[in-house]
Amino acid sequence: MTLLSYRFISLRFVFLLSFYLVYLHLNFLKQYNIFMYAIINIAGKQFKVTKDQQVYAPKLQGEAGASVEFDEVLLADDNGAVSIGAPILAGAKVSGKILDHVKGDKVIVFKKKRRKGYKKKNGHRQDFTKVLIENITL
Repeated sequence: MTLLSYRFISLRFVFLLSFYLVYLHLNFLKQYNIFMYAIINIAGKQFKVTKDQQVYAPKLQGEAGASVEFDEVLLADDNGAVSIGAPILAGAKVSGKILDHVKGDKVIVFKKKRRKGYKKKNGHRQDFTKVLIENITL
């Protein structure tokens, strides 16, 4: 065999090995219900959340380390079985833990009226709460 055929065999081997690893990874995700997600309403905003995900929600009451529950679950997917609420799912809850209260990026607000000498420059940083999603129950 020539060097070119060895190279072709090794590339084919790497290609097949990568497909096999992806297949194993997908089976692992299905086995441990990683495909479960929910769409929840937090202070008027909707978030698609999964277990062990961190979400930056509008500022919530509570201190860092406190647990929170969101009972406004609009949609839930449990490994392909989709449940849609009308408007919310009864008995479904998403529980989480407040990790920290943080501020968002600075937004500059600049106002000007031409030929009048009027200029105003203000900055704003929105308050957010960093929440770790711990559990989704249907």
